[in-house]
Amino acid sequence: MASVTSKPAVATPIAGHGAPPVVIRIEPPRGWFNLRLKELWDYRELLYFFAWRDVKIRYKQTAIGVVWVVLQPLLTMLVFTLFFGKLAKLPSLGLPYQVSYFAAVVPWMYFSYSLVNAANIVVENQRVITKVFFPRLILPISAVLSGLVDFAIGFEVLIFFTLSYGIRPGPTVLLLPLFLLLAILTALGVGLWLSALNALYRDVKYVIPFLTQFWMLASPVAYPSSMVPERYRWIYGLNPMAGVIDGFRWGLTGVARRQAQC
Repeated sequence: MASVTSKPAVATPIAGHGAPPVVIRIEPPRGWFNLRLKELWDYRELLYFFAWRDVKIRYKQTAIGVVWVVLQPLLTMLVFTLFFGKLAKLPSLGLPYQVSYFAAVVPWMYFSYSLVNAANIVVENQRVITKVFFPRLILPISAVLSGLVDFAIGFEVLIFFTLSYGIRPGPTVLLLPLFLLLAILTALGVGLWLSALNALYRDVKYVIPFLTQFWMLASPVAYPSSMVPERYRWIYGLNPMAGVIDGFRWGLTGVARRQAQC
């Protein structure tokens, strides 16, 4: 997504006045990788307020408020357990179905929420963009960071859920921040492209729900990645969320995807 930057330019002095005024010229950056990271740091407080605003607006005027953060992954886990576990009898790597699905649903719901928000946030804030200058990258980044609050609450429930089944996370749990970072970067990278396209072509917003649904089916949320045939796994591995979800299951339970093929 193209951002804008401020650049001082020298103005022509006016006769009878002192020093010439400073003119601020706003222009797009030049080059594919000119992200103007210094501007992001200069506007870090605005980034914080945008992220906090998204958190407050999401549950404003809701009846049960933040309880939705827990109910959504729990209900999704129960549906997956019933249909994919009990009825379809899909393998679960030797884990209880509830733990296997819940460990996948929590990171996936964070990713899908962040991706959809990042893709739509530029269009939703077009009135602010056209009136006030600030680095446009702040908007998608704030959309991705605001979802971390919900993820933190869901992750605490996931830890409690895992312990209640007698599963004690080992040293591999220390690698979970790396898998979370991969999910953040994936949501931000794809969200930046979609937000720019959404500003130009409004039909992109109708494609986003189908994209997230297809992406979930292409990720090991409802099934283990061990079900993917060996000859296709190199293609399957191109999906970064496959590594994130497998990593969360492995980090919490110590069970790798190849360990059990039940």
